[in-house]
Amino acid sequence: MVKRIMSDFASVADFVVVYVAEAHPTDGWVMSRNMDIGQHRCLEERLAAAEMLALHDIPCPVLVDTMDNATVCAYAAMPDRLYIVLDGVCVYKGAPGPDGYQPEEVRDWLQKFSG
Repeated sequence: MVKRIMSDFASVADFVVVYVAEAHPTDGWVMSRNMDIGQHRCLEERLAAAEMLALHDIPCPVLVDTMDNATVCAYAAMPDRLYIVLDGVCVYKGAPGPDGYQPEEVRDWLQKFSG
């Protein structure tokens, strides 16, 4: 659904994905569908994991959080979260995922914004 939103509103908004600390590393809170990604010990490991994500046909730039998790701290973005920033101001802040991850809310906001 997110890829579809990115496609539908490409002329209205710029989209980015920010890859943050791995939510379910193999050496942490393991889930059955985990990829073989451990907790990042250095920026190179985080960059490599972000490159693996980018291979999944992400239709926007994939940015990478710093090792001190500045983005996670500033945006409470763990494990995932959706934001809309307009002219430097946060105009939409979704609830924390996974339960609060509601792409349809982003679609609704963008539809209202674009008229």
